[in-house]
Amino acid sequence: MLEFSEQSRRYQEQLSAFMDEHIYPNEQAYARQLHDAADRHSYLPLMDELKKKAQAAGLWNLFIPPSLAEFADHDGMSNLDYAPLAEMMGRVLWSPEVFNCNAPDTGNMEVFMKYGTPAQQAQWLTPLLNGDIRSSYAMTEPQVASSDATNIELSIQRDGDEWLLNGRKWFITGALYERCGIFIVMGKSDPDNPNRHQQQTQVLVPKDTPGVTLIRPLTTLGYDDAPIGHAEMLFDNVRVPLDNVLLGEGRGFEIAQGRLGPGRIHHCMRLIGSAQRALELACERVESRSTFGRTLSQHQSVREDIARSFSEIEMMRLLVYKTCARMDAVGAKEAMDLIAASKTSIPLMAQTVIDRCMQMHGAGGLTEDYPMAEAFNYARWCRQADGPDQVHLMALGKQVIRRYAGS
Repeated sequence: MLEFSEQSRRYQEQLSAFMDEHIYPNEQAYARQLHDAADRHSYLPLMDELKKKAQAAGLWNLFIPPSLAEFADHDGMSNLDYAPLAEMMGRVLWSPEVFNCNAPDTGNMEVFMKYGTPAQQAQWLTPLLNGDIRSSYAMTEPQVASSDATNIELSIQRDGDEWLLNGRKWFITGALYERCGIFIVMGKSDPDNPNRHQQQTQVLVPKDTPGVTLIRPLTTLGYDDAPIGHAEMLFDNVRVPLDNVLLGEGRGFEIAQGRLGPGRIHHCMRLIGSAQRALELACERVESRSTFGRTLSQHQSVREDIARSFSEIEMMRLLVYKTCARMDAVGAKEAMDLIAASKTSIPLMAQTVIDRCMQMHGAGGLTEDYPMAEAFNYARWCRQADGPDQVHLMALGKQVIRRYAGS
């Protein structure tokens, strides 16, 4: 039996009330500020206002696990305890930042907590925890198949007392954001190492470092995900001190694996919220519109789509909870089978459910008048983010065959 802690249940009540009072009523105001901004990647005044209210309410850094509770203002949230909270935040795509629980910052903060030196934590982690700056994780590259992380080519070389970086990155979430201050950059420091998983190193590159160029913003299905956004970047003879290395030379792949496991399941948690809200909006819609002499809700095909959507969300929610409980019990590495199952199933479910709900809204479902089109885009790019589905299915299939065939 999966049960939430008293702390989680308390936060669920508080967060639900906060969403009702401060988030849903401000969705249109947020859209207007973004639309009217001179720079779509600038900071919105409304976000500052809401963040102050969230901090005052104690709804801050809820993603931090018990093992890292020294960095939190609470006792730490297990993956299972955090899941319903992330689901609530996923109902409004920009709301996680209000609570300092947005990607890619949550993953980057955990990297600093686990692998950062005291000096690195003081310089970068503290302002991230306070919500004063934002960050990016620069791994994916345009010229190679980054689904195999050992393919990355950005060069990281020692040059005296500095690291010298040269290469390109793209789909770097948050890099365009006005308050982004630091990049965690993964590249190859030892390309000839016979162990392909020890060729990579991760270093810290402040955004204003000479040689760092933001080439262009990128879109997914036409959405630019402003103000956070995704960028294509060039690193041209970028120099940073040797002290900017994370964990140690040759340990970049190790850091990436430790970072991406929790990040994948956080996306799944939020996608449950996106699908659930779409379903609720669809139920309201089909009761309010009529065709051929009866409400849409009386048509059999509509009822079937509602029923299928309800069932699919419930199944995927339980898969998330089981995955979280497994991660809490044995760690992300030993729960990679369930993480892979969640990562490959839940975005596809959310995409399917949201598509049905858009259809029930007619042409309006495709517009920005409703949250579904953007949520559909989020679900679709999650099938690429943190590793494409095919890679996870391949690894999961191999693991399952070995488990049951003993090969």
